[in-house]
Amino acid sequence: MQRYRVGILAGAAVVVLGGGGLIYAGLSDDDGSGGGVLPSSLSVGDSSVTVSTSPSPAGPSAEELAKAERTKREKQLTTALKKLTASSPEFSVAVQDRKTGETYAYRGDEKYDTASIVKAQILACMLLKDQDAGRDPSSGEMTLATPMIRLSDNNATTSLFTRIGGKTAVGKCNKRLGLSETVVNSSWGLTRTTVDDQIKLLGEFVDSKGPLDADSRKTAFKLMSTVNSAQDWGVPAVAKTGETFTVKNGWDTRSADGGLWAINTIGRVTDGDDVDVSVAVLSHNNKSMQGGITLVEKVAKLTRQYLKY
Repeated sequence: MQRYRVGILAGAAVVVLGGGGLIYAGLSDDDGSGGGVLPSSLSVGDSSVTVSTSPSPAGPSAEELAKAERTKREKQLTTALKKLTASSPEFSVAVQDRKTGETYAYRGDEKYDTASIVKAQILACMLLKDQDAGRDPSSGEMTLATPMIRLSDNNATTSLFTRIGGKTAVGKCNKRLGLSETVVNSSWGLTRTTVDDQIKLLGEFVDSKGPLDADSRKTAFKLMSTVNSAQDWGVPAVAKTGETFTVKNGWDTRSADGGLWAINTIGRVTDGDDVDVSVAVLSHNNKSMQGGITLVEKVAKLTRQYLKY
């Protein structure tokens, strides 16, 4: 039986004013008969009467209205994803909107093989190792990292993975990145992860208060925003004209899954102050690579349709 989970993490505290409802003023007339309204202040002069009425009842605050709208959209998205789940291979998705600090996750803690999306994780660990040594990435490292991200070159990945310390080093690095649900495998493509963790990783690539410094974040952006055009599917499918995207995709077949395809996509969509969103979609048991690509793009598009980012 599949399990579903919707998670909302608030990245910033919200002060909610006005309570959960409206404040009503009980009013009666001056003789208690209920036929008139007693003003809050009444002054009588020779020729005039001045009446000062009570304030109008308070309505829901802007914060309350925004929260209610967000909740409605998330419920609608979850309903749409559940409907898709009934007729498709298994998938999970998470979205983090850095403008609002909120995260949505559907089956966020389900584990999948990373396939090649782990290459973004390996890149982050290489950058952290160089930071610790107080130096920029070497030309030799960049000679491996560049095709690893832009072309998803497996040989370059294996060489870089080994060079930075393999399973043990990347596992320790994951703790610094906050990837508590990711289990590194010596065969790097069989590393297991969740969309919850992948959203955390994407966040570290842009978090000025995170472990990656400005130069490291710039290097990661440069590589992940210039992938080969044949590999810019997945998250880029939700980007509108004029928006910027970063992406790392993963695809692989496993004999353990009867030769079916694992198809994954992680990345970010930005547009100045208007859009700043991270998206991760993981899936497996796809009958073909193209079928899996179609699925993850459909899921990503549904998140934008309902969450309105």
